[in-house]
This record gives sequence, structure tokens and C-alpha cells, in this order.
Amino acid sequence: MSVHSSANIKRITTHILQEMKNRGERISMLTAYDYSMARIVDDAGIDIILVGDSASNVMAGHETTLPITLDQMIYHASAVVRAVKRALVVVDIPFGSYQGNSTEALRSAIRIMKESGAHSVKVEGGSEIKESVIRILSAGVPVMGHLGLTPQSIYKFGTYTVRAKEEAEATKLLEDALMLEACGCFAIVLEKIPASLAKKVAESVNIPVIGIGAGGDVDGQVLVMHDMLGITQEFKPRFLRQYADLEDVMKKAFLQYIEDVKSKDFPNESESY
Repeated sequence: MSVHSSANIKRITTHILQEMKNRGERISMLTAYDYSMARIVDDAGIDIILVGDSASNVMAGHETTLPITLDQMIYHASAVVRAVKRALVVVDIPFGSYQGNSTEALRSAIRIMKESGAHSVKVEGGSEIKESVIRILSAGVPVMGHLGLTPQSIYKFGTYTVRAKEEAEATKLLEDALMLEACGCFAIVLEKIPASLAKKVAESVNIPVIGIGAGGDVDGQVLVMHDMLGITQEFKPRFLRQYADLEDVMKKAFLQYIEDVKSKDFPNESESY
């Protein structure tokens, strides 16, 4: 296992991500929402850190991503940015802060960039948010798109099932991907769609395509940190590979601490002044 030192590797930019796609190098992406975790994942050598609106779920305990506010996203993003020396930081613009009003979309993106110091923003949707995407990009803010299962639209879909299995939806998704590229987006996330469609999209656009539940024929992968570390045990979709069981590790540590306090074993003489 190779661990990269952030001190001797140059900062990842949208240009570097494009070069990675061009030479066939896979792009690694994980979420982070706070300083401590972002520092660890950045030091490991991750390419992109997503400050996801999934913070609504894993940090705040909401059932969906909809409740999290722009102020809360800026708070999480600010903490992450302070930790990062290498990775490109992408921040989700939360639900209700860009849909249907391109002026508000631009205002939201600028607030994220100015107040958090992040490097780019991510928005969910295709043709229906085209005006907002163009408006944000016109201000020089890099935009990552997100197609397929778009959690901010969960009440429209009514389910977290695989998207774009039918021909009409698959055709629209490909058209939306080409539209996002034409507008100037630097990358696109594809969530929970058939692997064959994701491959077609990755081959059809020149910009990097990052998958989550979209098979292995895309340019990179993203997972939610709490899911892949086994902190959120109740969420186990097919696409999730769990790399650790931190819930068990943490619980054992807490139980031992409680036992040591109760038995007066902690602190001992060497741990006292």
C-alpha cells in the first residue's frame, strides 16, 4: 500500500484531473465533512474530496439530503479546506440553493467559494438546471455535474433504485452528460446506473466521469467515507465495498474506556500529574 505525503505532491487541479483521464489513470474520490478526517484522507493521497450534502445523513442524522442548508455546507467545507494540502475540494450546493433560479445559484456558488475557500462546486441534474450551470461557470467557478440517481430529487423518484434502465431515461442521461460538458463542467458524477450506460457516457465525453454504483469502466470512483469505513452499518448497497469495520473498533474502545473509568483503572499513576 502506497501512502502519499501531501508535502511532496503538487495540489490536484481540474487540469490535472483532465490529464489523468487522458492517460487512463483512475481518479480516487471520497467524502469528508470535518478537519480531522479530511486531514487523514488528504494525507493518504486522495485526488478529490467531496464535501457532500450526504453530511445531512451521516453527520446530522436526517433521512435525506434535503434538510441541510447552505450555511451548514459552508461550515463543513471550511473545516475540510483548512485540512487539505493536496486534494481538489468539491462542495455540493444543497437542495433549494440553485434549482430554478440561476441568480440564486450563482450567489450560492460564490458564497461557497468565498466563505469556505473550496475549489469547485457540484450540482445535481441535467437540462433542467442548464441556466444555473452556465451562470455559475460564467463567474469562473468550476462545476462538477451529477446525473443518474440524484438524491436531492428522491421525492420525485420515490425510490433509491437504479436509474436509467429504460431507454428514454438512458438517452436523456447521455444527452445531459454531453450538455454538461458543452457548458464547461470539468467532471460528472454518475450514480447508480447500469455499468454499460456509464461506460458509454465515459467514452462519449472528454471530461472525467466519476462513478458510484456505475461499474468499473468510468474514469474514477467515489464513496461516502462513513460507508466505506463501516461507521454507517445500516447502509449496505451492492456497490459499497467496506474497507474497515470502524463501528466495531470504536465501540470496543468506548466499552474499554467505560470499564477502566468505572474500575478506577484510568487514570493510573503514570497518567496523573
